Amino acid sequence: MNNQLEKMKTKKGFIAALDQSGGSTPKALLHYGVAENTYTNEEEMFDLVHQMRTRIITSPAFDSEYILGAILFEQTMDSKIEGMYTADYLAEKKGIVPFLKIDKGLAELTNGVQLMKPITDLDEILRRAKERHIFGTKMRSVIKEANPESIKAVVDQQFEVGKQIIAAGLVPIIEPEVDINSPDKEQSEAILKRELLKHLHNLKEDENVMLKLSIPTVANTYKELTTHSRVVRVVALSGGYSREEANQKLKENDNIIASFSRALSEELNVNQSEEEFNNTLKEAVTSIYEASTAKTGR
Repeated sequence: MNNQLEKMKTKKGFIAALDQSGGSTPKALLHYGVAENTYTNEEEMFDLVHQMRTRIITSPAFDSEYILGAILFEQTMDSKIEGMYTADYLAEKKGIVPFLKIDKGLAELTNGVQLMKPITDLDEILRRAKERHIFGTKMRSVIKEANPESIKAVVDQQFEVGKQIIAAGLVPIIEPEVDINSPDKEQSEAILKRELLKHLHNLKEDENVMLKLSIPTVANTYKELTTHSRVVRVVALSGGYSREEANQKLKENDNIIASFSRALSEELNVNQSEEEFNNTLKEAVTSIYEASTAKTGR
């Protein structure tokens, strides 16, 4: 755990987000060239997406020289790659730190934000995550309007759950995503930064978090967060930008690394030969790594 913490704090690279869940899985499969009429139920769908993730993770392009960590979906955590549980395969075979998406999706849009749905089995998920050698967790909320009270509620909820995760011996990735299409995105980001700093200042010396944020409208808006003593790392989501656009915007921000999902896998296809697949993934990995390390680092 301490080795993994040190790696997450100091090593160059980025985090691969492989955590598409129930709602986003059909879309992820479709991007990969697997149509909805090729599976008949959820179990078959998750088998297919695990095959896709296995192909990505076992590829020589999925390399710890470039990739620090990978975020998994719950069923991926319970699935195996080459006879090993996925997190063990990542840590032992690849030298990559495993994370787990733990949220249950988003609540309805209310006053400009979507809070997380209640995580009713949080203690059990965290117990199983520890058992499966998971390092940290990820949970997502969404901000669509610059409503100060609503943004405060998002951050309060994130840190309330985050403290339970810390108490269980894991490192939470706090993810209050600001919608990239929001008309007042810049104002939302200013409010969000204030709220995040309030909570960070109240953390004890042994309480550490990571932050996963939308790439800000004004470059280096979050620079103060990247140097905070309680923040292991600030990572950026691609948020719907193409890889080229996300990489370009990320390069403008010091000390923030990528945690891309669609932008990582957008050109991969089930029908590619192994050579084509590996070369395509290598190109994506290399470009995201370069964007993540373009600035000064920590």
